[in-house]
Amino acid sequence: MRFFRFATGVMMLGLTTVVVLAQKPLVLVGTITDPTGAEVTSVDPSEVVFTENGANGTVLKVEPVAALVPKVQLLVDNGIGMPNTSLGDLRTGLKGLISALPTNVEVTFVTTAPQPRMLEKPTSDRVKLLAAVDRLTPDSGAGRFVESIYEATDRMVKDKQEGASYTFIVVATTSGDLNYRDSDVKSISQRVQQKRPAMQVVLLNGMNSGSIGGIQTDLGKGLADMTGGRFEAINVPGRLVTLLPEIGANAAKGMGPGAKQFRLTLQRPANASGALGQVGIGVNGKNIANLSVAAGQ
Repeated sequence: MRFFRFATGVMMLGLTTVVVLAQKPLVLVGTITDPTGAEVTSVDPSEVVFTENGANGTVLKVEPVAALVPKVQLLVDNGIGMPNTSLGDLRTGLKGLISALPTNVEVTFVTTAPQPRMLEKPTSDRVKLLAAVDRLTPDSGAGRFVESIYEATDRMVKDKQEGASYTFIVVATTSGDLNYRDSDVKSISQRVQQKRPAMQVVLLNGMNSGSIGGIQTDLGKGLADMTGGRFEAINVPGRLVTLLPEIGANAAKGMGPGAKQFRLTLQRPANASGALGQVGIGVNGKNIANLSVAAGQ
């Protein structure tokens, strides 16, 4: 019996803006990894299952894409929702997260209060990243949850590398973001649908009387669910000490040296045309993640 690991169960691509004409193959790009950590050098089309809206399609080709450096956008709320007394726990958790990531990963480190600020430019230098954690300081303003994700997704869509693998790790609080632009939320959702980054969101119940957290909860959970990522709502800052390294370790499973990007050429069921429906991709004995529609579709 063959065992197929689906990309986060069934990947909801739902890209209503992507229309594929009849007879034109659908091309997706995704990261395929072996659960044992072994390098994935090739994948035979017979090892892949492709479905759309529950109907089986045909896998025509599976081709490796030129090796790319995995990229992480690390967004951290250092504002009024994060108690000053919990700075040590936050730093400890972030250092554990960074240490859990493979050394080849490029990390962009951004603080979100009182506005998004790059604490460390994109780098895979572990020493620089750990030093950046030590420079993390509290701010009297509120974290800009929506604005920081908007800017980070803008950096992602402007990346010209085909199939670049992105993971977002967002450490947020429910404090702030009482005023945000609906157009930014819409753009974020469209970009995430288009590029399919893995979204990991930790949301701390803000430690001040102005905490509301509606948009942080709705958008954060929505993005995580959309991409098969993880959303964790916590009430105690001390939980960051163990939770962040755990999230880093889980994210690392799709980023290690054995992970490889593949381009999958697919024929939709019954030569379907129009907007894509609910798409599922499974690979025999392997994991697949970070699915996105290839450029030109």
